[in-house]
Amino acid sequence: MRKRRSIGFQQEFAFARRRRPGGGRKPKGERAGVSHATREELASRFPVHVTVRLERGLPGLRGKQAYRTLKRAFAAGCDRFGFRMAQYSVQTNHLHMICEATEKNALARGMQGLLIRVAKALNRLWARHGRVFADRYHGRILRTPREVRNALCYVLNNARRHAVRLGKALLDPFGSGFWFDGWKETRGQVPRGLAERGEDAPLARARSWLLTVGWRRRGLLGMCEVPAAGAS
Repeated sequence: MRKRRSIGFQQEFAFARRRRPGGGRKPKGERAGVSHATREELASRFPVHVTVRLERGLPGLRGKQAYRTLKRAFAAGCDRFGFRMAQYSVQTNHLHMICEATEKNALARGMQGLLIRVAKALNRLWARHGRVFADRYHGRILRTPREVRNALCYVLNNARRHAVRLGKALLDPFGSGFWFDGWKETRGQVPRGLAERGEDAPLARARSWLLTVGWRRRGLLGMCEVPAAGAS
């Protein structure tokens, strides 16, 4: 008689998943520092101050061709997927934006689409390939009128914080201040900017109460007001 062979079954072992200190996905780039933790929930009534930095070694953004390229990308991607970019400032190696979104996933999709559009356009301009931004964007939710006013001042007058020479200009030519309607200065004092020359704004119109009405209760912005370091 043939002996029956016993069939063995592999026993499954349950391993406890432990995360060692410093483990997990690391931020990218030499200047990485943006946390990769899950982003906090976002309500549509709260604007967001967004900052994103370029990779090191790339040409600066405060040039006519680069800025023209950025404005075209901004115009195409500023109002999509429940995401709106309402204000911006272009500095040599980073961008500041004031944005709105219906919720955090809309902000993520909108920012991803906008930054991909910007990166492709800049790579074409610079005749190169590869990554343009050093890491994912940093977002700070603005929950009060004071926080929104401080962020608007920080973004629109960011060149003054970096002591950039603007010459006789009151407004930074590489920002959205020409389309901003919350300056203290009267119409006669405001320089004849892009908005008055009929150029379309590469921006989306703000909708939240905080970004349209609420922040004004803390006072209009001055064109020569230097943002505080902690306003970001």
